[in-house]
Amino acid sequence: MTRLITPVALIIFNRPDLSQIVFNAIRQAQPEQLFVIADGARFPEEYQKCEQARHIIQQVDWDCIVLTNYADTNLGCRQRVSSGINWVFENVEEAIILEDDCLPHPSFFRYCQQLLEHYRKDERIWCISGDNFQDGQWHGNGSYYFSNYGHCWGWASWRRAWQHYDHDLSNWQTVRDGHYLSSILDSELEIKYWCEIFEKLDKLGQPNSWAYPWAFTCWQNSGLAVVPNVNLVSNIGCRSDGTHIAGESKFANIPVQDIGEICHPSFLVRDRTADEYTFEHVFGGKEMRELTLRNKTLKGKLIKKLNFLKSKLKSLKKI
Repeated sequence: MTRLITPVALIIFNRPDLSQIVFNAIRQAQPEQLFVIADGARFPEEYQKCEQARHIIQQVDWDCIVLTNYADTNLGCRQRVSSGINWVFENVEEAIILEDDCLPHPSFFRYCQQLLEHYRKDERIWCISGDNFQDGQWHGNGSYYFSNYGHCWGWASWRRAWQHYDHDLSNWQTVRDGHYLSSILDSELEIKYWCEIFEKLDKLGQPNSWAYPWAFTCWQNSGLAVVPNVNLVSNIGCRSDGTHIAGESKFANIPVQDIGEICHPSFLVRDRTADEYTFEHVFGGKEMRELTLRNKTLKGKLIKKLNFLKSKLKSLKKI
């Protein structure tokens, strides 16, 4: 591809081997600007790995403006990533964002650049995602579809959207008490699931994730995500030293494909079928429904057994 005009932000931490792999992918794209965000070590034994990851950035060997934002102490995933992205959008209007375990297909960069330009002034679109978890299903008549779910294993956005980032979920209680999620999500189970996520995040600050507040920000502003009809980014970091997925995952190492020439959909409407599939198969909706059904079946059997025993007792009393 031609030189990448769109700035790229790379988020690194303590995994130099993965950082090197993702850096190599960025090197092929040769962005004109590279922003690097790094958290500080959590304990002394981690310091060397953090330094090794940062040292990789010295390998930039193309014409590129490199800016770094390195924390001296450990801020944690939620604070470090969100503050780092704040810094990026203080400097540029739009950017492509990759974490150290998100390995993109080469066409990912061209896809992001084209769609950032295409939807630059469209306030309905808040996120360009590089991930597809639809198991081969194609949605709509374009290279991508529109979704509530802006998957962030490789994504892009604009300052105009990120400036609304609601780090503290300041509007959560109003959204919750006004039942506004019912106008955004597709089922009672999906609403219940996300209410529990946001309630725990609001009260306990857990899980330590920047992505959940970003999803909440997009939803409370009716912001949609663009999702490619082929997967463009593979998560190569699902292993014991991972932050949120510390082990095997069905979402690890999903193959990537070339998206080819971008074909824009002929209409801009959220794909409810795709979002329902995402909730069922990515966020565990299917398993939750099956568990609920099993519990109801078990409860029914227990009630039936109890009623049988009660009738038996009544019969014995009459003897």
